[in-house]
Amino acid sequence: MLNFRVWAPHARKAEIKINDQILPMKKIDEWWHYESDLNDDVNYGYIIDGRGPCPDPRSNFQPNGVHGLSRTFEHNLFNWTDNDWQSPPLSSGVIYELHTGTFTTEGTFEAIIDKIDYLKELGITHIELMPPVEFSGKRGWGYDGVNLFAPHHAYGGPYGLKKLINACHDKQLGVIIDVVYNHLGPEGNYLDAFGPYFTKKYHTFWGSAFNYDTTYSNEVRNFAVDNCLMWFRDYHADGLRLDAIHAIYDQSAIHILEQIASEVKKLEIQLGRKLYLIAESDLNNPRVIHSPDIGGYGFDAQWSDDFHHALHSVLTGETNGYYEDFGHITDIAKSLQKVFVYDGIYSKYRKAIHGRPAEKCEGSNFLGYIQNHDQVGNRAAGQRIGHLVSQGKAKIAACIVLTSPYIPMLFQGEEFNASSPFLFFTNVSDAGLGKAITEGRKREFAEFGWKADKIPDPQSVDTFLKSKLKWEEIKDEPHKSMLEWYKSLIQLRKTHPELKNGNFKDTEVSLDESRQWIKITRGHIIIIANFASNSQQVPLENGDILLKSEDDIEVKGTNINMPGESAVILNSLRSG
Repeated sequence: MLNFRVWAPHARKAEIKINDQILPMKKIDEWWHYESDLNDDVNYGYIIDGRGPCPDPRSNFQPNGVHGLSRTFEHNLFNWTDNDWQSPPLSSGVIYELHTGTFTTEGTFEAIIDKIDYLKELGITHIELMPPVEFSGKRGWGYDGVNLFAPHHAYGGPYGLKKLINACHDKQLGVIIDVVYNHLGPEGNYLDAFGPYFTKKYHTFWGSAFNYDTTYSNEVRNFAVDNCLMWFRDYHADGLRLDAIHAIYDQSAIHILEQIASEVKKLEIQLGRKLYLIAESDLNNPRVIHSPDIGGYGFDAQWSDDFHHALHSVLTGETNGYYEDFGHITDIAKSLQKVFVYDGIYSKYRKAIHGRPAEKCEGSNFLGYIQNHDQVGNRAAGQRIGHLVSQGKAKIAACIVLTSPYIPMLFQGEEFNASSPFLFFTNVSDAGLGKAITEGRKREFAEFGWKADKIPDPQSVDTFLKSKLKWEEIKDEPHKSMLEWYKSLIQLRKTHPELKNGNFKDTEVSLDESRQWIKITRGHIIIIANFASNSQQVPLENGDILLKSEDDIEVKGTNINMPGESAVILNSLRSG
């Protein structure tokens, strides 16, 4: 017996197409229902007031893409083997962000399984999948998804994702899923055929905003909450990363984000395992991770862009765009001790006061990184940090990230300084929309001096293929030595509790802006980085070298000799 139901409060008539039959549905309150005596999986779609058939807004599987019929999928039939699984705590974790389509040659969920042992050897505790839901075409980043309950058919659909997560748990690797609740993609978005999922009260940079606080918003809120719970309950995910929550607009007494966190906590009790919520926000507002008892949303962590911007701008010398607000080693120091560089001070880039102090927060409430999909892929040519700076500076970046008070996050291929870029790519079928995406990309970067013919076409399959990792590189230099550097840093972090300590009071920083060096003390561990191109001596009371990026780094009396663009980690001999 198959039961179908769909929310369409304003519809005068609703029908369901099951395989080749079109059948009438019955309305009960705001929902339309149909019971079928079929037991097998079927293809189906809804016809609302003559429009359709449209995919189910809560479709579990879209085998023929965003414009095709939905297919039923029974979650309970999958044979899970992770009953005793408990996710490692984020506070001691190392996260690895990856894109399913470019991480492997095959570009599927199941192909990732072959890389689990590699990730474990590297020292990763959690992978974070860029949005795996159904979006237009076979290739894309996933942030323009339209079927939020359906894992992408080209990646392997719901069965493939379950198989990947089960295999990860069998190897003691957690899984975080990237989700988007601020907008839907432009192609294949049929939600407005069903009801008021969107509002004209607000508008996001990417399109119409979800209706979380006007009439009929209750079911829209349930739509987002139920989607969150599904990933934890039916796919055994360990965490969710909510994209761009600053573009989620809600003036309700209980914000949708607080509601999500509250419902996830309830499910956590039911399942008996820890579930994590991570947010991306550019508001520099600790409210995201504060407890609801003091007016917060109750998330576990959020991304720390100020830390990235401070480190990136010093390494590269870039001062365009939002990097205008950064560029000094003092910014790195503040980010390591205060989280937000802009914590209620004036931003030249924004031309306004920005942020507030991150009070009542720990380092384990924030993710620290030098690369992620945005910071690489939103560049015109998809350059990684290793494409922009020397090997020495790339090693400094890794050193500071992996010894920071934050939860470190790597982006796929970063650990071996991958030669392949990560470009922006799409595969929309609408020719007009595809042309608009291509031309929009050219206009965007023309402002930065890029010639139109130098901008990779997002719609070209070559742009996608160039973004795939070249795994054979890990055997050759300079990729091999960079990989060893990352492994050593992660191992050092795991074996020295001081480096996992998220208490900002236990992080001391000294620096010389003119000479371009920084010294970070975390308990007994001292990290020194020389950003300058010339060799110089940095004051050091005492310490034994644990790890160094260059062979000729050496302690000389009360100083340490630091070659240009180098980093070192020492164990201080001080007690207490």
